[in-house]
Amino acid sequence: MGVGLLVVIGKQGAGKGTQCSRLAERYHVPHVATGDMLRAAVRSGSDLGNRVRSIMDEGHLVPDDLITDVVAARLAEPDAAHGAVLDGYPRTQAQAIALEGIAAPRGIARCILLDVATDVVVRRLSARRVCSNCGWVFSADPPPGPSECTNCGGPVVQRADDTPEAIEERLLAYEQETAPLLEHYREAGILSIVDGDGTLDEVFEKLVAVVDAVHS
Repeated sequence: MGVGLLVVIGKQGAGKGTQCSRLAERYHVPHVATGDMLRAAVRSGSDLGNRVRSIMDEGHLVPDDLITDVVAARLAEPDAAHGAVLDGYPRTQAQAIALEGIAAPRGIARCILLDVATDVVVRRLSARRVCSNCGWVFSADPPPGPSECTNCGGPVVQRADDTPEAIEERLLAYEQETAPLLEHYREAGILSIVDGDGTLDEVFEKLVAVVDAVHS
């Protein structure tokens, strides 16, 4: 039977990636992250991957229908037969409607909002540093943070989209596009809100309680 499809929504910097990875490990289902899937599609050299590459190389956003094709292909793989944790999809109402088609007939088990105050995510994102070689994530809180990656020895840098101006733009996009999804899932009766402020373990325990309650 499995855990079913779990959709996790939240502002950038809410900790979705970390918590989704932990949920996937606990329930033995794949962590389906849109960014990872797009990069994997490009690496595969498939027709779909080549379409994604050409769009990204031109600096354009990947359109809804193409992202949906990538998600549908991933959820059709054998390891997702009993569920998956969706991270970064859907982002828009059009994507949410498309996901319902992909998920039929099993449906979506739960949509969880990982709720973190804006000032908290701004502080987290502003302090985030990333290894430019392996992608390992560090924090510069307290400053100055590491300059060398403890995982591979590569240089640790601030991402271009983690500047205050870029963060403000991304959060505005979230409010305009993603926040309306909450009403969509609330009306469907499958929305749960989890306070994302706390230690990693504290937040994870709250998420597990929500998921276990769905299947109790």
